[in-house]
Amino acid sequence: MSTVSRRSTSTPRELARVGDRLSFIYLERCTVHRDDNAITATDTDGTTHIPAATIGTLLLGPGTRITHQAMSVLGECGAGVVWVGEHGVRFYAGGRALTRSSALAEAQASAWANQRTRLEVARAMYRLRFPDEDPAGRTRQDLLSMEGRRLKDCYRRESARTGVLWKRRDYHRDNFAAGDAPNQAVTAAAQCMYGIAHAVVTALGCSPALGFVHSGHERSFVLDIADLYKTDIAIPAAFDAATDGLDDVASRTRRALRTRINDTNLLDRCVNDIKTLLHHNDDASDHQDRVTLQSDGDTHLESGHNYGDEVLW
Repeated sequence: MSTVSRRSTSTPRELARVGDRLSFIYLERCTVHRDDNAITATDTDGTTHIPAATIGTLLLGPGTRITHQAMSVLGECGAGVVWVGEHGVRFYAGGRALTRSSALAEAQASAWANQRTRLEVARAMYRLRFPDEDPAGRTRQDLLSMEGRRLKDCYRRESARTGVLWKRRDYHRDNFAAGDAPNQAVTAAAQCMYGIAHAVVTALGCSPALGFVHSGHERSFVLDIADLYKTDIAIPAAFDAATDGLDDVASRTRRALRTRINDTNLLDRCVNDIKTLLHHNDDASDHQDRVTLQSDGDTHLESGHNYGDEVLW
């Protein structure tokens, strides 16, 4: 008798591109299982089927249980899986997505390991966020000060646009409900963006830890990438959700954010931005299961072969 666990692994060409997927799906208080190449979410209302290859990030909230078979198909499809807290605003753990090539990871490591190129990437990130301001020649302290001013301007602008009262950013790590409506919404939006960025970063084979602006955390690069879209996607969606007050503000924020993400093709944009920042161009090797052995003179040899008696050059 055949089972779904014995299905062959998809090839890189068969997998849906990260940029073509749904941004994220949030589930809570249900059991997640597998049915053929879809995952199922079962709760008191019944069972919902979700094609696994269309998921960018699966956010698992409180009360969720997920089976080994479900994780198997999600891993095969390269979907990111993130365990989050109540309202989806605390990151607990992330499942590693499927990667096939180390090219982007090596480009990231090379840029990160040199202080000059690390600063160049940080400036390029600022330029992506605020294209009307030239960060050339700016120090890191300059970039931090410039970013702080732009964020304050963004909060004031969104408050005026929506009519939502904004006092200041007030984040309560251990008490989500302590913040007012716009602060709860901004927190919820940020956590969703972190989940999405984490999924894209790992799906592309990059290291979540090697950041160019953030540092010292296992998700430093994830925070870098999520921040690229804070002022034009996350904060506006949060203020849109906050217009209806505190009631169910986290859920409204996720819905508003998902709409804005899909309308702006954020996943595709995120993939392209990471490749641009790391000066990486697609080539055929990115879509192949290819492992090489490093030799002298930057020579790369095919693996699976004994070179004990061969002259390599």
